[in-house]
Amino acid sequence: MKFLREKHIEYIKSLDKKHDELEYWFSEHLRMSGLYWGLMALDMMGAVDALPRDEVISYVLKCQHENGGFGAHPDHDAHILYTLSAVQILFILDALDRIDADKVTKYVVGLQKEGGEVMGDEYGEIDTRFVYIAAQILSILGTLDQFNTEGAVTFIAACQNFDGGFGLVPGAESHSAQIFTCVAALSILGRLDIVNRDLLGWWLSERQVASGGLNGRPEKLPDVCYSWWVLSSLSIIDRIEWIDGEKLKEFILEAQDPETGGIADRKGDMVDVFHTIFGIAGLSLLGYENLNLVNPTYCLPERMMHKIKKISEY
Repeated sequence: MKFLREKHIEYIKSLDKKHDELEYWFSEHLRMSGLYWGLMALDMMGAVDALPRDEVISYVLKCQHENGGFGAHPDHDAHILYTLSAVQILFILDALDRIDADKVTKYVVGLQKEGGEVMGDEYGEIDTRFVYIAAQILSILGTLDQFNTEGAVTFIAACQNFDGGFGLVPGAESHSAQIFTCVAALSILGRLDIVNRDLLGWWLSERQVASGGLNGRPEKLPDVCYSWWVLSSLSIIDRIEWIDGEKLKEFILEAQDPETGGIADRKGDMVDVFHTIFGIAGLSLLGYENLNLVNPTYCLPERMMHKIKKISEY
């Protein structure tokens, strides 16, 4: 099956026109992240201009709070997840000058605890995702020097398991998505030396099943989104050739909807923008059909990476 580029572009453009559907209103809490997913998917397909730039920027700015953080939608509480999505959107659109970097930095740094772990918001949830998110935001803004890097690395190291993988918190089982957040954070922080690349590469390559798809944990069904979580980690540790890329391409392409566009978690299921971006990102990492290259650490355009400072530059 071929890649349905034009169908996918039209699908993403249609997502904000479904105000008469109940799902649109029930998904308000995903609006900021959904906008990033759609915009980044369009960028990889060379169609970033398919969304109205000024309207997108205006919407993002309306979601910022006085404390510097961003919510998922206007009047939603600030959270580090949506703050990252907002910063990523503005980065892709080359509009970071529209926000006060110091204000956002103060919000993010204020979520880091003395031990190095990072909270998602003021209510205190801890998760390896949030360490990665904080590191990426500060890296993009050029303020990573204000982050407790040593503490963050210590926390991530405590989440590493005997199988080479990483979990949500210390003692939690290895999971492909959490592995990505830990490996990508260590990449940003310049500390990939603590990763056992061969052991982790083996665990990740074992996530490929007979259909060609990848799963998040042993004995689970394959899911298109792991085309990103697994492949990006393998790419960062230089082990991407350890999976069968051709079979994975087929699995992703079979999950496309030939009528409406969009990509589902697997063939025959309903499409959504989350699986669409990560399916396309997986294809991009595999070098498929002239897609713009995605950076495996940031899930941002590779061509724009020169604008982000490396840890050695601080």
